[in-house]
Amino acid sequence: MSTQDFQRNRDNFCYRHPDRQSFVLCQRCLRTICPECQTPGAVGVICPECLRDQQKAQSPAQKKAERRWSRPRAMSASSGRPIVTYSIIAITAFVYLLTLIPGVGAAIQDALTFWAPLLYPEFRGTFQPWRLLTVALVHSGIWHVGLNMLALWMIGRSLEPLLGRWRFLTLYLLSALGGSVAVTLLSFTTPVVGASGAIFGLFGALLVIGRHIGANIAGIALVLGINLVIGFVPGFNVSWQAHVGGLVVGLLVAFIYTRTRAVRQRGLQIGLLVAVGAGLVALLFVPVFAPGLVIL
Repeated sequence: MSTQDFQRNRDNFCYRHPDRQSFVLCQRCLRTICPECQTPGAVGVICPECLRDQQKAQSPAQKKAERRWSRPRAMSASSGRPIVTYSIIAITAFVYLLTLIPGVGAAIQDALTFWAPLLYPEFRGTFQPWRLLTVALVHSGIWHVGLNMLALWMIGRSLEPLLGRWRFLTLYLLSALGGSVAVTLLSFTTPVVGASGAIFGLFGALLVIGRHIGANIAGIALVLGINLVIGFVPGFNVSWQAHVGGLVVGLLVAFIYTRTRAVRQRGLQIGLLVAVGAGLVALLFVPVFAPGLVIL
């Protein structure tokens, strides 16, 4: 296409600012809009006119939820792309590729896999606490890592911009830790791999936050329920303990986020998150001081 043809084609320019080139379309009316006219929607962006129409069509309950969520708060939507989500996916994929290298891959996987006895010198003569989190980096196969990273990509694109990068990362890491702690208490001698605990934590957070803002969470609850039940079906080689642990922590962290949204509550929010992390670490002492409570 020549320059003259390009200039004559008004579809290449914002309909509200004819001098601004853009290739982004409003998801509702499909007209071209420039960055100034773009408002993030559920999928893609919408133009100012469609945004006004959408707001007019909102029910009283939706308007009330939007007003509640738009108050000044410490938890605010961040601009830009979900960098943390993409970074976690890239790192996890890189580690998976490393585990495929003959002669080296098996050693890498063995060094990152979670096996509870390796946390206790009195049991195995070694102390390797990094495994509590590195378990989320190693997977048993292409389908395992592929499905987990697909779920992370789908949830992270919505949840990370809403929470902000650091809160999203905190949620992911605490959920992964929660999954490892649950495995320690409920299946002490079982080695596990995968980011399922962290993924279930994201599912739980999405459920709580979606409910808080008045969104329809029926679909999320259905998907979460199906995946949770699969872990208890014989023949599926999955760790339901990690799923449950990650889910519980994700629900708890999301509840903290929704109840400490104001800027003045930032210190309280950080303190509660530290308390959750400390509580999870404290549970790791159960096998030492109350071994009878641990399921071997």
